[in-house]
Amino acid sequence: MGLLEGKTALVTGGSTGIGLASAVRLAAEGAHVFITGRRKTELDAAVEVIGPAATAVIGDISNLADLDRLYETIRYRGRGLDVLFANASVAAFVPLEQVTEEHFDTLFGINVRGTLFTVQKALPVLNDSASVILNGSTNVDVGAEAFGVYAATKAATRSFARTWANELKGRGIRVNTITPGPTDTPGLSGLAPDPEHAAGLRQHLATQVPLGRLGRPEEIAAAVAFLASEQSSFITGSSLYVDGGLNQI
Repeated sequence: MGLLEGKTALVTGGSTGIGLASAVRLAAEGAHVFITGRRKTELDAAVEVIGPAATAVIGDISNLADLDRLYETIRYRGRGLDVLFANASVAAFVPLEQVTEEHFDTLFGINVRGTLFTVQKALPVLNDSASVILNGSTNVDVGAEAFGVYAATKAATRSFARTWANELKGRGIRVNTITPGPTDTPGLSGLAPDPEHAAGLRQHLATQVPLGRLGRPEEIAAAVAFLASEQSSFITGSSLYVDGGLNQI
């Protein structure tokens, strides 16, 4: 029997990278997994990978109407929600002197506003003793150049986890942050302008990690499954670093 047998989970941004790996792992642990994303083709492909325990709902977390439709779909199933992994986010390298209103509004609109309303609108369907997991980043701590706006959004995410853990403790709902280090995902490669630069970026980031390599999405997913399950029943308000030692050594 899996760690999440009979449970219901939601992974936003669940069609690729860490989100997809986490959805696969949560389904393998016995959960029925709802996934969201903005592109139907990628969602359909993800459902094929996850299997019959997956339900895809197309939508953008920065669009409140899309969130309402998502939670109505979950409510209609009638089992509430036991696990929420608020994973969806975007990133881009932009140095301070080149930050535009559009860049700022896009990142804060999805990573901060979208995350806030993803969790707020989940409250009516979240079962007591549910686990909420927010997707953080080691960039909050390292001050990487050209990543200032992105890092600021993830600092807000970390703050949300502490506050919400306190606000939701009366229902036994735990709120934690998963904090991945550099992870080999399509999103990481997408930060570079072309495949050659993407390979150089991955190589550079790997040299910064004490373990000498990038993380694998499946390794982050294993930590998500831990925070989702009763194995982490006495952990709330925390940030679990899965970073190969990047911020620890």
